[in-house]
Amino acid sequence: MTETAELDWGYLSTLADKVAYSIAQSWAIVEKDDVKQEILMHAYECRPAIEAAYGNEDFLWKIFKKAGVQYASKERDYRDLMDDQYYYTPDEAKAALRTLIYTDEELGQLLGKKDDLLRCRVTDSLMSARLDAQTALKRLSPRQETLLMRRYVYGLPIDKGADEVALSRAAVSLARQMNRTLRTK
Repeated sequence: MTETAELDWGYLSTLADKVAYSIAQSWAIVEKDDVKQEILMHAYECRPAIEAAYGNEDFLWKIFKKAGVQYASKERDYRDLMDDQYYYTPDEAKAALRTLIYTDEELGQLLGKKDDLLRCRVTDSLMSARLDAQTALKRLSPRQETLLMRRYVYGLPIDKGADEVALSRAAVSLARQMNRTLRTK
């Protein structure tokens, strides 16, 4: 296909509606119509990819689902950031991981003192972050968990390139999981 006029937007709208319904069922934060609108906007902005996959409904479903889930995730992150509860940043998630080198007793003895290893004053909030990080770490992929433990708990270097990028993404994922854990308590 070479022209956008050849796309049947009615068909794409119906498919987007079905995908949006499935996403709204599992993501309580979003409304079906909002997800559908976001999917159709994505389809319009990415017309060449839609045109290339136009005859393959399974592939279109995957494209639409990815766009819808990204929207839902963005909405949940925004809500988490704007509610009145605490919001962990990736740097705070990394700091919480660094505390895992200590036993609970050792960290308890440091409470209120300055710690050179952590480069901060050990407080009750750091203790809470540690617990949230331990819970959230279990929800990450094995590769993400391994990279985070290797770098921030054991202090070992990470290879440049793909592992470095994956580590950065893992820290963001950990912070998101910590925020989700915080909001489901």
